[in-house]
Amino acid sequence: MHRSVNLQRLLIFGLSGPIVALNVWLLTQVFRYFEHLITLLVVAAILAFLLNYLVRLFQYIRMSRAQAVTLVLLITLALLILVGLTLVPLVTEQTTQLVNKIPEWLEASRQNFDALDAWAKRHNLPLDLRGFSGRINTQIESQLQTLASQAVGLALGTLSGVIDSILVLVLAFYMLLYGGRLWQGLINLLPPQIGIPLSESLRLNFQNFFISQILLAIFMVVALIPIFIWMKVPFALLFTVVIGISELIPFIGAALGISLVALLVMLQDIGLGIQVGFVATVLHQIRDNILAPRMMGDFTGLNPIWIVIALLMGLKIAGFLGVVIAVPIAGTIKGTLDVILGRQSQAIKEVMPKEPPVEE
Repeated sequence: MHRSVNLQRLLIFGLSGPIVALNVWLLTQVFRYFEHLITLLVVAAILAFLLNYLVRLFQYIRMSRAQAVTLVLLITLALLILVGLTLVPLVTEQTTQLVNKIPEWLEASRQNFDALDAWAKRHNLPLDLRGFSGRINTQIESQLQTLASQAVGLALGTLSGVIDSILVLVLAFYMLLYGGRLWQGLINLLPPQIGIPLSESLRLNFQNFFISQILLAIFMVVALIPIFIWMKVPFALLFTVVIGISELIPFIGAALGISLVALLVMLQDIGLGIQVGFVATVLHQIRDNILAPRMMGDFTGLNPIWIVIALLMGLKIAGFLGVVIAVPIAGTIKGTLDVILGRQSQAIKEVMPKEPPVEE
């Protein structure tokens, strides 16, 4: 009997790997086929999820659901228009200026590395800084050529982006009105022991993740803008926006964003780039060690290794969108399994025969 149980476990573990791999591959193919539609639906669902808190606030002051949804969407539309007329043109202008400035910065960085390479050779140090600088400059120039070739496509895609934004708002409007019934209907298709913990875990993970990550990203942007302006960092607004967006990617996003910005600034001024990296890292540590624990807590309970695996899988399946939603989805799966397995273990304990008391 014991050997049969062990053989059954080995068989289950042996087959689970190929089955999971097959499901991931199928999910990737389905997403690539319906990528645009799925992206619009996911973005609209996340927007509706976040705006639902404002809708409940207006309902609390005795507004009807339809009135609250309409008011919240009007406010959201006004904010988007305000951002589109103020922040977006500034960021776009600074991006264009940065692309035009990078060749000049590359030349300055080459001269700086040549001077450091000459200093290293005078002191008999085994460093090849000139070759290192050449490899970095080659990589940056190739990326610039790719961006230049895509500039026309980006310009033509502006109208498509506006249309997509309108579609997202319309979908979010209907999700706020009727999404609750649709979601409840989908949950009712599952057995109660799975549907109830899945719904609760999904709500908690997405609520804690997105609200906290957005607020923490805003904190980084608001804190860095005056500091970068005071330090006379070029393209301060663009660089703070890059760091803020990277903060939405958990665990590794901040390091990538800060490293990218520091590297770009170092092309022009090595000392200023080091200062930028140091200041941004200090603020990020304040965010991680003081603000994030109070706002997020251990909301997933995931091991850091599993977080990295989830991020890589999300990137492979759905690109940037997959990276953003990978961690809350992984946390949802873990929370649901914890509840289900906890109930099963409790049921097993209840049906197990109790040992008779030991007579003294």
